[in-house]
Amino acid sequence: MKILVSNDDGYLATGINVLTDALEKVADVIVVAPDRNRSAASSSLTVHSPLRVSRFGENRYSVDGTPSDCVHLALTGFLDEEPDLVVSGINHGANLGDDVIYSGTVAAAIEGRFLGLPTIAVSLTDMNGERLEHFDTAARVATGMVQKLERAALPPDVILNVNVPNVPYASLRGIESTRLGFRHKSEPVVRTSDPHGRTIYWVGPSGKGADAGEGTDFHAVERGAAAVTPLKVDLTRHEALEQLKDWLAS
Repeated sequence: MKILVSNDDGYLATGINVLTDALEKVADVIVVAPDRNRSAASSSLTVHSPLRVSRFGENRYSVDGTPSDCVHLALTGFLDEEPDLVVSGINHGANLGDDVIYSGTVAAAIEGRFLGLPTIAVSLTDMNGERLEHFDTAARVATGMVQKLERAALPPDVILNVNVPNVPYASLRGIESTRLGFRHKSEPVVRTSDPHGRTIYWVGPSGKGADAGEGTDFHAVERGAAAVTPLKVDLTRHEALEQLKDWLAS
């Protein structure tokens, strides 16, 4: 099996390097990742300037673009041979609930799905603000997911969003199939001043889990289990189509 690995924290991040080392034990790995941290880039593509690629090792490349740029570039002509699977991560922090809309980690997986490959996004969660250190746990879970996909494929439109608690692997309380929860409204922006006295703003922290009950990704991770959520790209609210049709005709 040949795996394309990318992320949004940049090619020097601990997460992607731990993941790469783990996956190399079961597959051929090619890394195409951003040259710097591009967290929360979502599915943005660079279309008004060229992309530059730098080689930093055997089958290892960094790109001066977004996570989606990296996967798009890799799968639409940069690589001589198409991989079998795209794995994005390990993200430094959770991608739970609403986070998937903003996440560059999930966006890299979505781009791989757009281009016809099965994909996995993997994140190491920091539910209580603790120091992230158990990347090996997330890497072992990701490797297991890859091996499962090799044995038994899932439907072709499924993206797996995997969130792993920041605990030793021996303390992991299973791996659960979950749905996305929802967060409370984000905290207010932080207003401050730059050294010249000019007002600047920082985007405030994400809200806590609002819909975080049993069955959600929030709940699984809170109780120490890895959460595996199947995602799809179709954002249509199908149950509202008839109501919308009537509303437009009224």
